Amino acid sequence: METVPGRRRTAAGAFARFVLCGGGVGVAAGFAVAALASLVPWVLANALITVVSTLLATELHARFTFGAGARATWRQHTQSAGSAAAAYAVTCTAMLALHQLTAAPGAVLEQVVYLSASALAGVARFAVLRLFVFARDRARVPATATARTTHPVRSAVPCTAAPAGPAALCRAA
Repeated sequence: METVPGRRRTAAGAFARFVLCGGGVGVAAGFAVAALASLVPWVLANALITVVSTLLATELHARFTFGAGARATWRQHTQSAGSAAAAYAVTCTAMLALHQLTAAPGAVLEQVVYLSASALAGVARFAVLRLFVFARDRARVPATATARTTHPVRSAVPCTAAPAGPAALCRAA
């Protein structure tokens, strides 16, 4: 069993890998959008690169960040895309709010607001990915393992799990 300090180190390591993988993909995506925008309209380039970079980042997070060591499932891709869309909405909302509050914000203020919103959205996205999207399946621990230790078998018939509850099957006939 892992100790609480061990989990903290694991969470810190996962966060560092999240920043490296996600940040690396984000930087590469920025260059890719600029390059592709010279061939197609910027809106289309941004949409295409966003889709590709989200797929790539989800694969990296599945394999390296959260220690699954395997490809991401379609469910994980969908949930990750949802969290990326929510993060995008947060940054857009922050920028819209800035422009509503300040008639002509300078470039430095825009960067501070955008990067602050991105950081908050990134921390929230990390939590969502760690706790929900890439959480280890705790349901795989057989419920009957606990039931067998808390409900001793009173007959020679082996105890098996059933939806009605293992205790009912473990009682003597």
